[in-house]
Amino acid sequence: MRRLWLVLLALALVLTACGGGSGSSSSGSGTSSSGSQASGSDGTGGSSSSGGGEPIVLKFGHVLAPDHPYNLAAEKFKEILESTAPEPVEVEIYHSAQLGSERDLTEGLQLGSIDLAIVPGTIGLFEPLMKVLDLPYIFRDRDHAYKVLDGEIGQQLASKLPEKNLRLLAYWENGFRHITNNKRPIQKPEDLEGIKIRVPENTTYVDTFNNWKANVVTMAFGELYTALQQGTVDGQENPLALIATNKFYETQKYLSLTGHFYGPAQLLISEVTWKKLSPAMQEAVQKAAIEARDYERQLLIDREAEYLQQLKNEGMEVNEVDIDAFMESVKPVWDKYRAEFGDIIDQIQNVK
Repeated sequence: MRRLWLVLLALALVLTACGGGSGSSSSGSGTSSSGSQASGSDGTGGSSSSGGGEPIVLKFGHVLAPDHPYNLAAEKFKEILESTAPEPVEVEIYHSAQLGSERDLTEGLQLGSIDLAIVPGTIGLFEPLMKVLDLPYIFRDRDHAYKVLDGEIGQQLASKLPEKNLRLLAYWENGFRHITNNKRPIQKPEDLEGIKIRVPENTTYVDTFNNWKANVVTMAFGELYTALQQGTVDGQENPLALIATNKFYETQKYLSLTGHFYGPAQLLISEVTWKKLSPAMQEAVQKAAIEARDYERQLLIDREAEYLQQLKNEGMEVNEVDIDAFMESVKPVWDKYRAEFGDIIDQIQNVK
């Protein structure tokens, strides 16, 4: 009996030890998993090879409406990057100046508080070389613009941006700009004299409209609709997509198809953000920016006639202009900027 009791006691101890071992193993497994996840982090918010870790979050801002091609292409960029990136990433899009004006966005990029932004109107304030793209009638057509922007000249103009904590990912498109106002149709340069017109905070734009003797006012885009509504300014100038999607037809009577500036839309990334990304992530971001650029450009081309018809349907009076007279009238503006830009103007003009 004594021997039987010892055998039973030993068996009980073995069973108890097995039960305790099972609980300890479970706890140990959880610790091991957590440790593996932490050690796999690359410091950028990306995951380890096992798929753990917090995603990289990229804040993407612009000032236009949610149905504008900027925003539709931003959504395309988000879709491409989130599905192809080598690390978990989330792109948060802020449209309609939710993160501030273009100047605010650019300054946010420099600080690293904003990761991505489209800032065509004010980029010349931060990189003066970019202002050459804003000269009136410097591009013959879209194909000319694309070959300049996507080639060596476009890269040359952007080469100093990283020194200012900015980096160009791609030239998206704003489009050819036209004039709207409430006073009269604009058919020749002289018709602009005395009209109070808003332009972006861009010295080339200001100089051009001063040359046409307009009464020039600069203000942030987010303030423009109210200024038009209240009569603070008589008119403004922007591409058809922007005029339509921001419903400027509610405040403007005349649309004159001047096509005076071609507006590239510089998609920038903060250099602060860029340096935090792994080389593989940088490659994925760059690729998504190019693919979304092609999508956005084609979207504008496909919808241009639709936007124009919409504006006519909404009651705007649309007129063609004397383009030759407008092109001749801006020679003084070109002469002024030749001293600043030298032969780069001719390089752009000579691209076939």
